[in-house]
Amino acid sequence: MADTYYLISDLHIGGDEQLRHVDFLAELLEFLRDLETTDEDAELIVAGDAFGLWEFTEVEGPAKFDALLDQYPELFDQLRATGAAVPITFIPGNHDYELACYDEYADRLAEYNVSLEQVVSLERPVGDHLVHVEHGMQEDPNNRVPDFGNPHANPPGYFVNRQITSRAGQLSGRGKYNWLKDIQAVTPMTQIPDWLISNYFYREMSAWLRFAVVPFLLLFNLGLWYVGIYALDRFGVWSFPMTLVQGVLARFGPVGRLVDLVFTANLVLIVLLLAISIPLYVFARDVRKTLSRFGLVRSGSDEGEAPAQKYLDRAETVFTANPAVAVYVYGHTHRSAVTAVGDRLVLNTGTWLKRLRRVEARLGIVPPVYYSSYQLNYFRISPSDDGGVSVKYETIDKADPSDETLLQRFLTPAPKRRSELPAETVIDPSPNRTDRPSGSDAAESTPSE
Repeated sequence: MADTYYLISDLHIGGDEQLRHVDFLAELLEFLRDLETTDEDAELIVAGDAFGLWEFTEVEGPAKFDALLDQYPELFDQLRATGAAVPITFIPGNHDYELACYDEYADRLAEYNVSLEQVVSLERPVGDHLVHVEHGMQEDPNNRVPDFGNPHANPPGYFVNRQITSRAGQLSGRGKYNWLKDIQAVTPMTQIPDWLISNYFYREMSAWLRFAVVPFLLLFNLGLWYVGIYALDRFGVWSFPMTLVQGVLARFGPVGRLVDLVFTANLVLIVLLLAISIPLYVFARDVRKTLSRFGLVRSGSDEGEAPAQKYLDRAETVFTANPAVAVYVYGHTHRSAVTAVGDRLVLNTGTWLKRLRRVEARLGIVPPVYYSSYQLNYFRISPSDDGGVSVKYETIDKADPSDETLLQRFLTPAPKRRSELPAETVIDPSPNRTDRPSGSDAAESTPSE
């Protein structure tokens, strides 16, 4: 049994059409080559979603393995080479849940020196302690597998993925820009409508139409002030502001008349919005209540809950059930994190997929911009010199893709740099744990979005 573990997850390799392209394939191959030459007693654990099996819709069952081999022969050759030197273990996630359902996958992966453990979670010894690893989909109501190992026990996320993510991969090449395939990088999924509107506006909308409406959208906030000034003048409350604005605009000649026209158009638009806002609110509220009954959106009591809290609660359950567990590892949410819970650690392995960071526009009501970036990372867990557990966080350099247009960069500030996770965290947990730290005792370090 190894005493050092490398952990990654959420590679999502494979799928229909445009989803076949793996942006980080070169970096992944290099990572495996480096691991192949290590002199450590190590094991590589891929904590779920190594493959995007849900994203294949033209083949079914174990036949998807043949599709993976056809698409990524170099990857499987390298898995075979690395696995001959360092044990490689996969566990199923939700996107490759079929790995848990067919023994043929275990047999086929074994041909490439990859051990598939068809379990929800596994544990490994690190000195006198244990590391608990699972993908994390069982804590997600939309992706929880109700009967693990049953190929027909698919969660709601399976059907959403087949109809949205896979379809996006098939259609992405038809756009003016090949952007639709990045839908699998949008988290949480509730951001998808805003992301679609953003990409339509900045990438697919006719250029002449986009630049015709930009002035109206940029001046919309000022148009709200204009509505107030107009109302004060119209009802005889205070005419001075309107007189002042008209005088200032008159000084700029044709440009001032154009701005006045924009303000007037916005005035009409705002009045129309106010007229329909009440019935729209009632309708939207009723739709949300309906979706909440079906569990597709959170109810009001859950809105303030941090996304990671349910995983911290799950870690607490694991720590309490087995005090020997020093580190709880999960993935699934695509947000790498190191969280101290008392004298133990909770790790999120993140993702190697493209990351999207939402940035709001500087002014007006133009759609937000989703900036693309990469955060290729892995964790290395080993015994520390003093008998505890050392957790090292490593990143792999990859330049951000610079997918944004000039208009997107002009309308939004540059995204803030992520805060970095600690390069190393050493813990020495007590073997006899009787306490349960409260939520205030959990200290989290997560790269900002």
